Amino acid sequence: MKILAIEKDLPGATLQDFQIHGKAEARRAWQLYQEGIFRELYFRQDRPSAVLVLECEGIEQAKEILNTLPLVKAGLIAFDLIPLRAYPGFERLFAET
Repeated sequence: MKILAIEKDLPGATLQDFQIHGKAEARRAWQLYQEGIFRELYFRQDRPSAVLVLECEGIEQAKEILNTLPLVKAGLIAFDLIPLRAYPGFERLFAET
């Protein structure tokens, strides 16, 4: 299942807090990308927050995986998770009845 994860900063986090964990965060994200769990990684154009596409069994597994990120462990960020499914609209338009 594909999961869309949208980062949100938690109150009280400072730029210095993020800098302390930046390299470890990037290393862990790279590991998850190499494992095929992080399929796509983006930064939003309108503000500095990550948007990730994960391949997981479900929301609970996605939460467990995201909890391994150093910035999550440090209580600096969290994620809104959205489960995705294939677009069904083409079948409605083109299926023969």
